[in-house]
Amino acid sequence: MLPLEGITVVSLEQAIAVPFATRQLADLGARVIKVERPDVGDFARGYDTTVNGMSSHFVWCNRSKESIALDLKSDEGKEALSKLIGKADVLIQNLAPGALERMGFVPEELVEKHPELVVCSLSGYGKGGPYEQKKAYDLLVQCEAGLVSVTGTEEEPSKAGISIADIAAGMYAYTGVLTALMNRMKTGRGTVMEVSMLEALGEWMGYPAYYAAYGNKEPKRTGASHSTIYPYGPFVCGDGKTVFIGLQNEREWAQFCDRVLDDPELKNDARFNTNSLRSENRAALKALIEEQFSNLTSETVIERVENAKIANARLNTMKDFFNHPQLKARDRWKDVETPEGRISALVPPVTMNGFEAVMKPVPGLGEHTDSILEELGLKSETFNK
Repeated sequence: MLPLEGITVVSLEQAIAVPFATRQLADLGARVIKVERPDVGDFARGYDTTVNGMSSHFVWCNRSKESIALDLKSDEGKEALSKLIGKADVLIQNLAPGALERMGFVPEELVEKHPELVVCSLSGYGKGGPYEQKKAYDLLVQCEAGLVSVTGTEEEPSKAGISIADIAAGMYAYTGVLTALMNRMKTGRGTVMEVSMLEALGEWMGYPAYYAAYGNKEPKRTGASHSTIYPYGPFVCGDGKTVFIGLQNEREWAQFCDRVLDDPELKNDARFNTNSLRSENRAALKALIEEQFSNLTSETVIERVENAKIANARLNTMKDFFNHPQLKARDRWKDVETPEGRISALVPPVTMNGFEAVMKPVPGLGEHTDSILEELGLKSETFNK
């Protein structure tokens, strides 16, 4: 039996954050019914057309779900949603702030009517406060949470290359729903919960936030290098390729000098004999390291640091990651059906004895409308799909 088999989730979702959360629930066996707008659906369906004509964002976040197209401005659509909620264990949504309430679905009233229901609302900035109605897209929340201020080079700040605010919020929505369901097993009651993107990403900003608040200075932007540990970052080799190396302590620094740089005297250099000094003098140290590496290929450098038991990585492209030998060896890709044929999907990262992730098809817009309406005892011909 799948961990969430028998759990029904109704989701009024769009973009990334909530779809990412509900896909985790669906892969664990929950029945996730995705409510979409007629004709257009979740607007993430139109972000791009790179995956056999489909959006890369959409296929990533929406497998294993059923799609029902409802006009929630109509009485018929609201009736269908009300019946769906009556059958649900979880209602989760990331509509505009207040939109659910304006449709007549007030979370507290829903839980009063359905005592075992878990209602989760995800927004940019949370309920109340001056930012409640402020539009919240991933990049903008990255800015508000201070992430952009600590990412990039000294000369230019940069956003994270993925939708990290959406993903952070989605993960807290996912784990929050699981927590609420566990609590329901003890109390027999559901709850109303909310997650804000600002607070979710803010939780991940703990180290730089404390550093600035109590150190009275902002963390420096150091590109792909660590801001306080050195050597910890990218180094160019003689073949033009970049290798990332991470040292953690003085024992590794000695090993690095002896076995990788082949320069035992360097470990006693007064400029570099503590991590603080190495970090302060990183420009000079980087020049010395890359001078040594200029005569070596990246494969030779990787071999040396591996033999010295020092952490390292290649600078992979996304295609390199897609073909990563470790993922291939562990059989971490699985075919998933979509309206446009099969695609490869990464198996969820938690491996647990006794079950495999569901990984059912990515639904077409409104693909399950008729069957779900029939299940609810409603006539599909009366709905504007």
